[in-house]
Amino acid sequence: MDEVAFWVGFNLVRGIGPKRVRRLLDHFGGLQAAWEASALSLAAAGLDARSIASLQETRSAISLERKMERVRAAGAAVLTWQDPEYPKPLRKIPASPPVLYVRGKVLPRDEMAVSVVGTRKASTYGREVAHMLTSELARCGVTIVSGLARGIDGEAHRAALSAGGRTLAVLGSGVDVIYPGEHRDLAERIAQNGALISECPMGAKPEAGNFPARNRIISGLSLGTLVVEAGRESGALVTARHALEQGRDVFAVPGNILAAGSRGVNELIRDGAKTVVSAEDILQELNLNMVTEFVVARESLPGTDDETRLLSQMEAEPVHVDDLVRATGMPIADVNSTLILMELKGMVRHVGGMNYVAVRERRPVYRPEA
Repeated sequence: MDEVAFWVGFNLVRGIGPKRVRRLLDHFGGLQAAWEASALSLAAAGLDARSIASLQETRSAISLERKMERVRAAGAAVLTWQDPEYPKPLRKIPASPPVLYVRGKVLPRDEMAVSVVGTRKASTYGREVAHMLTSELARCGVTIVSGLARGIDGEAHRAALSAGGRTLAVLGSGVDVIYPGEHRDLAERIAQNGALISECPMGAKPEAGNFPARNRIISGLSLGTLVVEAGRESGALVTARHALEQGRDVFAVPGNILAAGSRGVNELIRDGAKTVVSAEDILQELNLNMVTEFVVARESLPGTDDETRLLSQMEAEPVHVDDLVRATGMPIADVNSTLILMELKGMVRHVGGMNYVAVRERRPVYRPEA
């Protein structure tokens, strides 16, 4: 069997999460060897007795072939930490999910994403604001991430699709179990113009305990999280907390101070979230004013192989020259000289401290006379 099947197997084992998966990888070099290991070897790898018992129980109870057949039957794919298509922003967060099930496609341009979340019991004001802001962001080429829930989430997905943009929905169930049921048609549209994503195994029901963990993926896929409308007990505030812990920006739309459904979002603003009254507030803060041009530049072939190698490592956040040297294996002198040329061409921008970002604003490109 393919190694991916063993990742799926460990995804089904209770008590073995990201930290223990990392420990097994470090010890065994791969999850197939860990799956087939004896209890003694697993103990030597650092697993406790409860985790070993859970693995042995799962191993004897399931067929990995059948689990993979179910993934294929649902038209889904499996992305693991070892997959180059695993989303880069999500890879950086603490306890990133070792396995993602995906219906649809996650593209490199989806690194330029903003999550839009809020209450399930959205007011007319909340829906209108969510639709307006999301539409504007999507038209600028920003991918919209949300949770497919009723209320603000659903409005954000629909607005992104109506604007011709891309959207990712992170589920608290398997990607073959759509919740709420009235969003099945919406989910299919998202799968055609983005992706349905979950760390939950195929067939997993939308249990309450899945959603707080789901929220860390929503924020982890995004450069920033926008909370449109939320009461004090809203799950959107959990997403905002995850974003802060992940070092991502949190934005909030001010609401009626007399409305219970706005207390949470207003308190976010009081506590330091960036106030948003237009999409431009988000675009400027995240340096995404011309994200469409950035995507085109990133997906087009640059002039030299060295530029290609460097641009492939450039992300929405500043990247240090030393990190580029390590990632590309290029000599530091070559990296520095190539970055200077790329800056002259308008491909990258130096932001201080030997850090560079790929340019998201239109700049004239110098072309020598023939």
